[in-house]
Amino acid sequence: MRHKMAIVGFGGMAEWHYQEIQTIEGLEIAGIWDIREERRTCARELGLHVYGDMEELLADAGTDLVLVAAPNDVHKPVAVAAMEAGKNVICEKPITLNSGDLQEMEETAGKTGRFLTVHQNRRWDEDYLTVKKILEEGKLGELFRLESRVHGSRGIPGDWRQEREHGGGMLLDWGVHLLDQLLLLFEGVSVESVHATETHVTNQLVDDGFRAELMFANGVSALVEVGTSNFVSLPRWYVMGADGTAVIEDWDLSGRIVRASGVDEKDVTPVITAAGLTKTMAPRRDDSIFTEPLPKVESDVREFYLNVMAVLEGREESRIRLPEVTRVMKLMEAIDRSARTGEVVKERL
Repeated sequence: MRHKMAIVGFGGMAEWHYQEIQTIEGLEIAGIWDIREERRTCARELGLHVYGDMEELLADAGTDLVLVAAPNDVHKPVAVAAMEAGKNVICEKPITLNSGDLQEMEETAGKTGRFLTVHQNRRWDEDYLTVKKILEEGKLGELFRLESRVHGSRGIPGDWRQEREHGGGMLLDWGVHLLDQLLLLFEGVSVESVHATETHVTNQLVDDGFRAELMFANGVSALVEVGTSNFVSLPRWYVMGADGTAVIEDWDLSGRIVRASGVDEKDVTPVITAAGLTKTMAPRRDDSIFTEPLPKVESDVREFYLNVMAVLEGREESRIRLPEVTRVMKLMEAIDRSARTGEVVKERL
């Protein structure tokens, strides 16, 4: 069975979708619409059909799927119009600007019987899947702390992402990914408290970075951080358990796991510092720890589209469930509220 998809918004992310779809059997692009002439010209140069306007795109009876890859504030109205026109919808992340809008979109999906999902592509990131495997295998013992971050040094992008009315800011741009990954690592475990701060180094209208401290009901604390003015990047992941620590430096999966060997250290040689000595911070003896490489997990992000097609054909359930998306949206709202008020948000999420 072949599926035809129309694309609304043909910026950089939509071009990425175009390239991926060329390798997926059973899915083709029927055409695109973008309000910018230069992007319509780019699509024509790639050999894509360009609709005359949104009305023509929605009226195309040959399409059963619409990808919304326009700025964030456009996601809801386009998705609703597409579902009401009988189309199934994929939204780029974030699916919309707030949980209230998402509820309206879900109601439209229910009313029209159309399938609605969001392209949470970073569920297929191999660094995240590696952390997931480490936790599933219990390599570190009882987990007590996890840090997830992305750092850059070029500031916030100079397009619509720097404008609040279009849904700009790093919380919506990157936070949606990191929080989605984190909540999936602790499925069924509620977040009990949130304390967050935002940065405005390069932009005063929207956040160009944030730090959020989360406390889960199982006692695990987590730091989620996005920075765009960091000229020395900290590790992508830092995961701590009672019996070991794992670090992943970046998306290239450089890093290691250091674990206790089970040998008891009774005689600790102190470290001599410039101002005195310390046993507490002395390094462990080589025979009491061992280092091992990170487990490598391979993935294929095209599985997202294969799953979408299988859902439309009634063969599978969606791998990205809307209640999960709603939970991430509400957590982002709690982070934003904490950052604005300076208070700890204590509510079960």
